[in-house]
Amino acid sequence: MNLLMVILGLVAILALVGTVQSIKEKSILGIAFNFATFAVFGWFVVMTVLHQGYPPALVH
Repeated sequence: MNLLMVILGLVAILALVGTVQSIKEKSILGIAFNFATFAVFGWFVVMTVLHQGYPPALVH
């Protein structure tokens, strides 16, 4: 789960960068898809860190 959170965090950061670039280019569809990607992946990473902690606890 550690590596997955890092990868999805990077995807969220890149989606945020894409959103900013789409705003500069005034591309409505680009803004919508990039922001949706940022919101979904960012929410997943934040909630995983809040629920499991980082690094995740190994509870059996």
